[in-house]
Amino acid sequence: MPLVFVALGANLTDPVTQLDNACKAIIELALCSSNSTLQVSPYYRSAPMGEVVQPDYVNAVVGFNTTLEPIELLDALQKIENEQGRVRLERWGPRTLDLDILLYDNQTIDSPRLTIPHYGMKQRSFVLVPLADIAPQLLLPCGTRLERLINAELTAELEQIVR
Repeated sequence: MPLVFVALGANLTDPVTQLDNACKAIIELALCSSNSTLQVSPYYRSAPMGEVVQPDYVNAVVGFNTTLEPIELLDALQKIENEQGRVRLERWGPRTLDLDILLYDNQTIDSPRLTIPHYGMKQRSFVLVPLADIAPQLLLPCGTRLERLINAELTAELEQIVR
């Protein structure tokens, strides 16, 4: 069964609770599809990207095995976002929940609806650091070791949330 990694982010309507609820929903997806367990990184606070003035984000990464095909997984994740009040008003704007497929096994996908590996994951501290928490030895589809992408500067951009 493919191993997938999904980034979670929220900065509206109690972001920690939004991520907790998303994890519960994703557990149901993983259990229904593969009887696997869900790996959840620590939660981190990060500054928002882009020019839109908005609150800081809470971010995490989850990993699990699934029998869902990539587009089926995307549809299921977007359903979770919508159920938690996601409204797509502006790029990089505030949101109740954002779920992005980072990796789907070792596949590379470039379609109108889905790009895997996620296009910005190699530059984003709020993706790389939590991903390394749950998969420190990960080898990306391009052949790069995850650990080589993480440095002190990236780590300093985040604040781990103690829960």
